[in-house]
Amino acid sequence: MRTLLIILFFAFSFSLYSQEPDTTKVVELKADIKLYKTFNTLKDTVYIDTSLTIQDEYKYNYLRKDNFGLFSFSNEGYLYNQLDYSRKSKSVLPQFGFNAKHVSYLNTNDIYYYSVPTPLTDIYFKTVMRQGQSLDALLSVNTKPNLNFTIAYKSIRSVGDYFNNLTSSGHFRFITNYHSLNKKYFLKANFIGQDIFNQENGGIKTLEQLDGTNPSFSQRERVDVYFNDASSKLKGNRYFLDQSYQFSTGNSLVIKHQTYYENKFYEYIQATKSDRLGISNTTSINNKTRYDVFYNKVGVSFKTKTLGELNFFIDNYSYNQFYVIPQNIAFNANDKYNLHNRVTSVGGQYEFDRNKWNFNIVLQNAISKQPSSNFEAFAKYTFSNDNFVKISAQQVSKIPDNIFVFHKSDYDNYNWNSPFKNEKISSIKVETKNKWVDATIQISNINDHLYFYNTTQRLDSLVVKPFQYNKSIQYVSAEIAKEIKFRNWALDNRVKLQEVQQDAKILNLPNIVLRNTLYYTKSVFKKAMLLQTGVTINYFSKYYADDYIGVLGEFYVQDQSKVGGFPVLDFFVNARVQQCRIYLKAEHFNALFTNKVDYFNTPNSPFRDFHIRFGLEWNFFK
Repeated sequence: MRTLLIILFFAFSFSLYSQEPDTTKVVELKADIKLYKTFNTLKDTVYIDTSLTIQDEYKYNYLRKDNFGLFSFSNEGYLYNQLDYSRKSKSVLPQFGFNAKHVSYLNTNDIYYYSVPTPLTDIYFKTVMRQGQSLDALLSVNTKPNLNFTIAYKSIRSVGDYFNNLTSSGHFRFITNYHSLNKKYFLKANFIGQDIFNQENGGIKTLEQLDGTNPSFSQRERVDVYFNDASSKLKGNRYFLDQSYQFSTGNSLVIKHQTYYENKFYEYIQATKSDRLGISNTTSINNKTRYDVFYNKVGVSFKTKTLGELNFFIDNYSYNQFYVIPQNIAFNANDKYNLHNRVTSVGGQYEFDRNKWNFNIVLQNAISKQPSSNFEAFAKYTFSNDNFVKISAQQVSKIPDNIFVFHKSDYDNYNWNSPFKNEKISSIKVETKNKWVDATIQISNINDHLYFYNTTQRLDSLVVKPFQYNKSIQYVSAEIAKEIKFRNWALDNRVKLQEVQQDAKILNLPNIVLRNTLYYTKSVFKKAMLLQTGVTINYFSKYYADDYIGVLGEFYVQDQSKVGGFPVLDFFVNARVQQCRIYLKAEHFNALFTNKVDYFNTPNSPFRDFHIRFGLEWNFFK
């Protein structure tokens, strides 16, 4: 290795001395900012924007999107409460499970492709709770006008305030897209490698330590937790390809193909078994569940300029989920260690986008042994860029996620192999956006809802099992957003109202979720800097929040203790200098005015205390 480094050093030095002076004049090219754009497989296009608005403040977090309806746990990037049911994605196909860990996991629709006239660099940095940082760096280059390469890496490391609560994650993305010069052939491809590691402390063991009477527990790492040596890891690699060929530029047949292969695993390790989780034949716990899926979709469509596009397709979803047997455990031929299946579907889609009208209808039905179906449609009329009305509907018969059907663990209580019926979800949504208000109303009917429940109904003893609710659940929600401006001042408001009708406490949600921001914006230093400062309040009403169990990586229903009913106030000062946006925030500063912790995510998991955090977002266009 030393010899190789010496050779490289002298070769590099020689090349420097042998180069002649470069007298070529470099002409600096400035491209229109609207030429920098990004898009995903759903044809959602976003233009790169370096302005500083209140929406940038909302998106400045580890997920890098507006997380209204999500409530972060005490440590950044660990877990999120799902406060808003309407934002929950509904996939017809069976998923891996361990869903609580997938909020920050990048799926195919989360990947954006780029088209840039000059090299683009995007850098995100933010401090965390304690000992670490959060970083997201991206470089995108168009080597030709029709060929782009993008490479990016997002990571976070945060020790957290409480003992055994470390978060350490990484998300690598390599993305490319290409189209032929005659724009008949289009290709999108990416490789995504990601791992999400968390220490799992199981929550606070003695809640009285947070009542403020003992000042020594203001150092949160001294508070007793259930698990001192447990951890979990979700790791996955995905290879994705989407391509299409259009035979002519006018009315034409289009051949489409989409495929991906993904392998991932969820691992739960505990050096010492815990009586809280029940009996185990081993002194230590090492659960590792692997999942492989191979998906193929082939379609043919007829595309016209005036009547839209009619598409017919067939897809195949083949998966295998299996439990990895630890070396100290003997193989038992009578036990089942894997779940393998194949789902084949046929369907059709009609798209129309012309003269301010946009229609989309999808029909899909399984022709394999496992029945499933999906019908969804929407109609949208656009009056102007900021003024539209949209009506959408969906009816899904969803195959249960694998973790409900099959699970293996070193803990005796967490082994099952039980079939469940499909979940049936019907919903209708009406959306409008205009200069007066943004509003959404949704009505959903849920049948055969699957959930986890702790059969002991105690915090110190967890026997969490999957169940299916054999009655209907009705969900109704209304969301209203409005920003009021007066000179340099603005008040941004968003409120979500939710109502659930059910005979038992199965789908538990807060009735009210709101966010209000009062802020001031002004250009300073002879307009060299744009300053933005204000206060944000987040609030949700009390409700029976789902609790979390690390051995399953899932939330489970509980109906013994309510959380919520407390405001979270954040004070922020943001600034923009050219393409750099700088953020400074005092998070949850109202926690300074109380010694008692009365703010919780779950019955024994407190929300974060007061923290001062800062960071930046910086775009380079050269």
